[in-house]
Amino acid sequence: MSYFITLEGVEGSGKTSLIDKLVGFFKDLDYEVVTTREPGATRIGKVLRSIVLDPANTDIHKLTELLLYAADRAQHVSEIIKPALNRGAVVISDRYTHSTLAYQGYGRGLDLGTLNHLNAVATGGLKPDLVLLLDLDPAVGLQRIKDRIIAKLAAKNADVSLEWNRFENESLIVHRKLR
Repeated sequence: MSYFITLEGVEGSGKTSLIDKLVGFFKDLDYEVVTTREPGATRIGKVLRSIVLDPANTDIHKLTELLLYAADRAQHVSEIIKPALNRGAVVISDRYTHSTLAYQGYGRGLDLGTLNHLNAVATGGLKPDLVLLLDLDPAVGLQRIKDRIIAKLAAKNADVSLEWNRFENESLIVHRKLR
């Protein structure tokens, strides 16, 4: 029996920590577990992720941003999620369609009906069996990310993927809107 779970929440809300616990839970029950994330779970998605999260890309148009996320999602569903579900695996994804509604809908002001339609096109109508929304004051979440980056740098274990990204650069007002 396959099962599709997505985790949503503000930056630094603990999605990765909860995913680790869920993986252990399902593996203990002898399920194949596939963990994934948006954007960037596929080879093509990694390129798209580098574009949408690059702090230098402050001039990216909100529709361009939306379409890049939709392109990533279409690739993600066809290459990773659907094949794993067809094998009977449990798929746990860090972000999915609800992030588009939050970031591009409430954050960027794009029409929610359009976003729902585009999500349906990109996913072929695939919806998660369970969505877990982790709620946290955005100021606390952003501080967690800063602390994690500082700890990695102090350990001289710096990783480019840990750099502050374009969304984390948004004002606290925007992060509260997204929440």
